[in-house]
Amino acid sequence: MAARHGLLLLLFVAAAAVAYAGKGKGHDGGGTGGLRFRREGGTFKVLQVADMHYADGRSTPCEDVLPAQDRGCSDLNTTAFLYRVLRAEDPDLVVFTGDNIYGADSTDAAKSMDAAIAPAIAMRLPWAAVIGNHDQEGTLSRESVMRHLVGMKNTLSRFNPQGVEIDGYGNYNLEVGGVEGTLLANKSVLNLYFLDSGDYSTVPSIPGYGWIKASQQAWFKKTSASLQKNYTNEDPKQKDPAPALAYFHIPLPEFGSFTASNMTGVRQEGISSASINSGFFTTMVEAGDVKAAFIGHDHLNDFCGKLTRIQLCYAGGFGYHAYGKAGWSRRARVVSVQLEKAEGGEWQGVKSIKTWKRLDDQHLTTIDSEVLWNRGSNGGRRKNGDGS
Repeated sequence: MAARHGLLLLLFVAAAAVAYAGKGKGHDGGGTGGLRFRREGGTFKVLQVADMHYADGRSTPCEDVLPAQDRGCSDLNTTAFLYRVLRAEDPDLVVFTGDNIYGADSTDAAKSMDAAIAPAIAMRLPWAAVIGNHDQEGTLSRESVMRHLVGMKNTLSRFNPQGVEIDGYGNYNLEVGGVEGTLLANKSVLNLYFLDSGDYSTVPSIPGYGWIKASQQAWFKKTSASLQKNYTNEDPKQKDPAPALAYFHIPLPEFGSFTASNMTGVRQEGISSASINSGFFTTMVEAGDVKAAFIGHDHLNDFCGKLTRIQLCYAGGFGYHAYGKAGWSRRARVVSVQLEKAEGGEWQGVKSIKTWKRLDDQHLTTIDSEVLWNRGSNGGRRKNGDGS
């Protein structure tokens, strides 16, 4: 039975790859990485995949699943889920937010990373990644893991900004251009920041996890200021800066600010942030362009909460070799950014940012749809019944 289950998963994976090969949407032009908003609908969609914990494929067992799911369950279930959600959402960008592999259980870290990311590559989708605290615990160092990611097909990941002394590996930004043929076609109407939140503290007197360092924050501030200046000062000049999203792995201490009364989603475990506060949340508030930050790390948390005009969002655990909670579905977070439409019908700057989650259940259920930000307001808490 287990062998039959594994064969069915392999057949599903192969069929999905064939069905979507060559179906790229033409992510040409407009900003770093060639990303731009779609003409039809004026949208840009990001799928966040957190904590796959991929190891050796079929031989790697699942963690924390129901007894009925356990037999034959492996990394291949993670692969199948990724194909399912990619087909259902058809994102413009896939973002892997760390602990993409579980290095300690991986025989060959490079092969594990290739297998983990394979569905996005097979479907010819642009993707970007940051690293977590487990990616480097196998046969590759932290630096080598990021260099491997940067060398993979279809990746928009970058090792680090050139000519900048900066801590960590995988600090970079991507720009998303407006709709082709419009006045904002050559301007970045949405900015994406990716940061290495570290793994573990290297300071003997400070226990626990790593944090975003001063050098990274200096790069972020300089990059944000430059992007905002270009957007508002260069023709066609815009009144307000373009909104931005930030992606990294380890939560900031501020993620602990919420209760059930002021968040959407669930908090089922503690906030495993660094034991010190390096001030990156304040840095984002002062910069003013980041409307939401997205992380992983704590697999049983999947909430969003707004603090000082910034939405702080967990994705929830994705991978089957990662710890979880039996009966609580693995999940992914989707973010959909919508452009404003002028009276004449032309697409303009960003109007709103929405999010929802997809569960790996029988119906790939959509839950917790909400508006994170609306232009002209400080963000929303409005919830909808589905991902529309």
